[in-house]
Amino acid sequence: MENAALIALSRQMTLRRELDIVANNIANADTTGFKVEGLIVEEEVVSHARNFGVYGAPSFVLDQGIGRDFGQGAIRQTGRPLDVALEGDGVFFRIGDPNGGPERYTRDGGFTSDGEGRLVTRDGRPVLDSGGAEIVLDPSQGEPTIAQDGTISQAGATVGQLGVVRFDMLSVLSKDGDGLYRNTSNEQPADATDAQVRQGMLEGSNVDTLVEITNLIQIQRAYESTARMIENLNDLSRRSVERLGRAS
Repeated sequence: MENAALIALSRQMTLRRELDIVANNIANADTTGFKVEGLIVEEEVVSHARNFGVYGAPSFVLDQGIGRDFGQGAIRQTGRPLDVALEGDGVFFRIGDPNGGPERYTRDGGFTSDGEGRLVTRDGRPVLDSGGAEIVLDPSQGEPTIAQDGTISQAGATVGQLGVVRFDMLSVLSKDGDGLYRNTSNEQPADATDAQVRQGMLEGSNVDTLVEITNLIQIQRAYESTARMIENLNDLSRRSVERLGRAS
């Protein structure tokens, strides 16, 4: 009975984590460039657990981390000249670190310019060009034009080109907050020359709200069912102890 309760508890713990992830997906359904997440669970067979009278080793539920779907989100038009959306799988804008740290990567193309004319993200991080340098705009030259290959022009002159890269293994990317990802490996991204940049548009999240709400209901029901199972097992153990006490 102890094994059964522990197995149920291991599933209950993963359900709680999954509930948090699904709730976060729903909360970010309108977040620019957000990618839907899901919990990865695996079976963990433990041979050294108590196993009296049980055939085979008990099997627990193991939390293996979060998986992320980097599929394309819907693109909507904003009309802002510094809003840009990416079309293409596994491609990202290059973002610099104000403190000189490693680059970050994002699908959120809601850029703006700071007091020095630099192209930056909403939180002030510099947007990098294809060579890794900062992009500086001249306000006196009017609104920039951004071509589909990311080339930025002002008054007919080329200012720079948005740095767009691709990762062959998206699993090396770890979420870093504010729609940014960091590279957790030694793998270097390649220039995504085939990616399409859309000016005056933003990529929405790829969250399907209806699917996530359905998942939320299923998780809640599974959690309640597991909780009842644990309660019944505890009640069975209590009654067994009481009967053994009366028999002695």
